[in-house]
Amino acid sequence: MKMASSLRDSRPLVALAAPIAGIQLAQVALTTTDLAMMGLLGVQAIAAGGLAITLYNQVRTMCVGMVTAVGNMVAGAVGRSESRAGTDHLDNRAEDEIRHVVRAAFLVATIVGLLAGGALVGLSYSLVWFGQDSQILELARPMMIALSFGLVPMLWLNVLRQFAVGMRRPGSLLWVTIGSVGVNALLNGAFIFGWLGFPTLGLTGIGFATSFVNLLTCGAFFLIVRRDSHLAPLLSIQGWRADMAKVREILRLGIPISLTYGSEAGLFSVAALVMGSFGAATLAAHNVVIQLTYIIFQVTIGLSHGSSILVSRVVSKGDVEEAKRIARTALMLGASVMGVCGVVYLVAPKLVLLPFLDPTEAAEVLPIAKTVLLIAIVQQFMDCAQNIGVGLLRGLGNTKSGFKITLVGYWAVGLPVLVVFAFGFGLHGPGVWLGLCAGLAVTATLLLRRFDRDLQLIQPVRTAALI
Repeated sequence: MKMASSLRDSRPLVALAAPIAGIQLAQVALTTTDLAMMGLLGVQAIAAGGLAITLYNQVRTMCVGMVTAVGNMVAGAVGRSESRAGTDHLDNRAEDEIRHVVRAAFLVATIVGLLAGGALVGLSYSLVWFGQDSQILELARPMMIALSFGLVPMLWLNVLRQFAVGMRRPGSLLWVTIGSVGVNALLNGAFIFGWLGFPTLGLTGIGFATSFVNLLTCGAFFLIVRRDSHLAPLLSIQGWRADMAKVREILRLGIPISLTYGSEAGLFSVAALVMGSFGAATLAAHNVVIQLTYIIFQVTIGLSHGSSILVSRVVSKGDVEEAKRIARTALMLGASVMGVCGVVYLVAPKLVLLPFLDPTEAAEVLPIAKTVLLIAIVQQFMDCAQNIGVGLLRGLGNTKSGFKITLVGYWAVGLPVLVVFAFGFGLHGPGVWLGLCAGLAVTATLLLRRFDRDLQLIQPVRTAALI
């Protein structure tokens, strides 16, 4: 009976989290396709393209953070409307508020995208100061410039995505994103090799293909939203008419989210550099396990975003107990998925590792990767919990605390422990991963405690409108 009740309680979260996780996995497939196509151009192309994509993804991730809270703002407006009206139909006040949020979000996305594009171009010219190989930079620079053109439509797409998620209607974006994987592969070939009359651009063509796919995906989803009877009346893209109060609110929430994303990416970048100091085989093992856990991590992102939206909706109605239930459900689902993955890692490590390994390197890399994979079982639980914790706090409108806590967990705990275990105790690669586990565990604990404390400050009210 209890299990049946738990399954029933989890349905709203699963219905929202599953499409988001699917969208994230499709995004991973896009990057994987790009990397596979680079392999056709040789070792130097892989090195240069990998550098360009790594830097682009860092910029892209922080840009996305700037508009992530839009979904929470939309969900909050919906929840307040339900509380006022006692039904799930939006009142005029909520409709106006959502239009203001979307307009402001498009203005923020446009400005941030243009600034980030300029920063990416500037970065492509400044890398020479960091001792990068000049031949690699000659290949990476035009690709980074080509990628910069896609940042604005990418952010517009994320505004549309957050709008749809906030309204709990993200499903159609999943199919658009899946379709974009095939289009991306075709355009990669066309721009790289000059198929179908396209110019032969080599590695730079992958950058233009990615930017063009961002534009096409944004356009396709915009048309879908315009045809959705629930979403179309609320969609306003007139950024020049944006309410400055809403712009400031998006920035107030978005800047800490962006910095949180950047902080986490920075810690894992440092971890990769440390792994590299122990030799090519150790770094290769790290990259393989990171890629594997990154795929599973997309499920965590779905749960984090889904629970965040649902918490925003119920807290705006003062339903504290429902917010607690959503948090418990998200953590339970996350632990279940991570547990299943952990069993697979434990029982069949070769099965999950070998697809990512070059056969000529497998004998040297596999033993290290298997050891790291065992630690990754624990790391995935910690990473899942902390990511959900960040989402839950965002659902309460508290993004600053999330950023501050991640600074403590990642850099004040994770990095020192990583260094001590890797170098002081001589554990090398496994020591790096133990440090990551420690940092993520502290972060998760502090985030969930802060969420519980913030909930206690909210005055519970009775309401007939439930999720």
